[in-house]
Amino acid sequence: MAQNSKIEGHAGKDRQPAAAKRILDVARDLFYRQGIRAIGVDEIVRTAGVAKPSLYRAFSSKDELAASYLRQYDREFWERFDDAVTAHPDDPRAQILAFLTRVGQRTQTPAYRGCGMTNAAVEYPQADHPARRVSEDNKRELRRRLREMARGMGAADADTLGDGLLLLIEGAYISGQLFGADGPAQAVARNAELLIDASPKAGG
Repeated sequence: MAQNSKIEGHAGKDRQPAAAKRILDVARDLFYRQGIRAIGVDEIVRTAGVAKPSLYRAFSSKDELAASYLRQYDREFWERFDDAVTAHPDDPRAQILAFLTRVGQRTQTPAYRGCGMTNAAVEYPQADHPARRVSEDNKRELRRRLREMARGMGAADADTLGDGLLLLIEGAYISGQLFGADGPAQAVARNAELLIDASPKAGG
């Protein structure tokens, strides 16, 4: 009997990570499509097909679940960004244009709901909220990288160009939700190209 209990206990441990992944996958889908505040814990566990205690064993609170969703979103965001960088070594202009071309394409898909980070920052204005902190960290790092890319392009005022690119990106995220297919977000890469080319060069 003791041996059976040990086996059952081990199986329970194996199931817990699977349950946590299921909960996070469901939460991610619901949070992205409908907003974090709009979705309650009961809906998440019902959709995931798990008991509520399973959620609280994996995540201490709904706030922590939201932060976990955004940390996953953050990792995938930087994977896409780094893919564009890797595809064009030592060419920051081509890197950002490649990244923005993909952004423009995603804004044209029916399921597009903007940037999960931007959406979360709007939902949670409190600076100490876990979801807000993840979102702010992502945006601050993006701003830093865009300014660095602008310096790599030889811009005379790299900080202003980097910030201009950030504003274009955020505008694409919002307008993609408002206009959908054939909206202005599809041209975000072309507008970035115009902005880059119009920016004075250092020593020019």
